[in-house]
Amino acid sequence: MKTLNTYLGFEVGPIRPPSEAKSLLIRVTRNCQWNRCMFCPVYKTKEFSTRPVEDVLSDIDLVSKHVSKLRESFDSAARLSRDALWPIMNAVDPRELPAFDYALKWFADGMQSVFLQDADSLVAGPENLVEILVRLRNRFPWIERVTSYSRSSTILKVGEQGLHDLRTAGLNRLHVGLESGSNNVLRMVKKGATKDMHIQAGLMVKRVGFELSEYIIPGLGGKTLSTEHAQETADALNQINADFIRLRPLALTSRAPLFQKYQKGNFQKLNDIEIAHELRLFIGSLEGISSMILSDHILNLFADLEGKYPEAKERMLSIIDAFLNMDSQEQLLFRLGRRMGLFQSLDDMKNQNVLNRVQQIASSQDIDEHNIDTIIDRLMERFI
Repeated sequence: MKTLNTYLGFEVGPIRPPSEAKSLLIRVTRNCQWNRCMFCPVYKTKEFSTRPVEDVLSDIDLVSKHVSKLRESFDSAARLSRDALWPIMNAVDPRELPAFDYALKWFADGMQSVFLQDADSLVAGPENLVEILVRLRNRFPWIERVTSYSRSSTILKVGEQGLHDLRTAGLNRLHVGLESGSNNVLRMVKKGATKDMHIQAGLMVKRVGFELSEYIIPGLGGKTLSTEHAQETADALNQINADFIRLRPLALTSRAPLFQKYQKGNFQKLNDIEIAHELRLFIGSLEGISSMILSDHILNLFADLEGKYPEAKERMLSIIDAFLNMDSQEQLLFRLGRRMGLFQSLDDMKNQNVLNRVQQIASSQDIDEHNIDTIIDRLMERFI
């Protein structure tokens, strides 16, 4: 594990969960220590390193400094204005502008949560993270949530006592990429974890008292392993009973190693219709849990496919069934309209003006059942 020793000023990593859009981003590690997942396009050309604790603490102190000035000048974010901000911004040391910008954004967003970056901050070690968490809680005692990505393998290495120390220091929620519960799928995509490891880690996280978000990737098994992927993933989540199950559909770009496999014909990607069938099997196989299912990513075909189990199960199945019961032209129009951001749910197709617009686009661009999959792939790539 490499550590860079020169402080380069306030840093922010490239990604965060959509649910952390309003969180202050504090970078603890750079990039991903594992960095072998076949489906992931992020970090592939980047070297992993941990940031010195002193640098992370300096970032926190810089943000605290600028937040304090903003709180002194404005009793609420609603009173922010360009004219009132100008003298404050003008007095900021140019070297501190990145920290000020994030302090300002966080202030405007309510300052309720913090997200520790990058791919797995827990690899920095419990002792280092505790020091960072204590500083965060001291500087921002009002925050409601501090969260981080982590891997099941890292969680098991940290162990229950290490997790307990982190929870006591103020870490509330962990985001874990389960991706699949199928050992065959996990092995194929080089996830570096098994179904049993995912279950053990998830149960440990819950036992210690964290909120747990588990991410799954519909379509990750391709056509060959679709049924196994759906059933085994549901079985793993039935045992974990995570607080949140977040859907992240497979979308391949040329930067993802799995794309090369797909181009060579060694991976058969599912289209939206096949994904819908897989999702129906997955959701129908979830039993005995109280998890919240969330479709909180723009790439998901059904933005409204979410709700708390068990109450929302039948409603979610009905959404998928309604789509699958459409004729092929209706399915094409919904897929196109959704990927263009014109539809959020199937009910949006009842808006005749919007539907007419999608129909006109499909007609003018000669989009039909023979090329819709290719068109959808191109539209989805814009958002990756």
